[in-house]
Amino acid sequence: MAAPQTLADLLPFWYQPISVDQYHRMIDAEILGEDDLLELLDGFMARMSPQSVGHVHAITYLTELLVRALPARFQLRCQVPLTLARSEPEPDFAIVDRRIARRAAHHPDTAVLVIEVAVDSLPKDRAKAAIYAEAGVQEYWIVDVAHRRVEVRRRPQPTRRAYADLTTVRRGTLTSPLLRGVAVPVAPLFRRSAERRRVATRA
Repeated sequence: MAAPQTLADLLPFWYQPISVDQYHRMIDAEILGEDDLLELLDGFMARMSPQSVGHVHAITYLTELLVRALPARFQLRCQVPLTLARSEPEPDFAIVDRRIARRAAHHPDTAVLVIEVAVDSLPKDRAKAAIYAEAGVQEYWIVDVAHRRVEVRRRPQPTRRAYADLTTVRRGTLTSPLLRGVAVPVAPLFRRSAERRRVATRA
């Protein structure tokens, strides 16, 4: 696996870094709105990718599974912000302890598990691992639709902005030691992309 790029290398939308407070003021002043499809990453505003069929399939599958399986003490947040030190990403999924969610001034500042679904955003999602590790996110999964695999990062090291463990899962079932009762079969995540490839081959 190639060395990850830094977030400053990837899709900067604004020409100079801004703080989280400045970002919030731009939203409050309606300089930025929901239709802009931006997220703040290490001080830079980056565009979020459009949702392809494969992306939507994985999101729908995970939503249905997690809503049923998640223990009551956790809150499932889908495509809404986390407010971190220099960033306000909007991950596809963040599983947050409800106590942290209730006391957050804006949005939660950490999560037990963050999941990003990557179709054409894989370099950016890998670079975001630094942000999530610094925030103490205990696990970070990247569902890599194009390569039909899930990258699982564990054991955050906040001062190094990195995860100590990285494994790649291509089959079987994903589980988390932090989320008892949550089990994610891997193959169905990619069922739609496999069907599309078969259709293209026949054509």
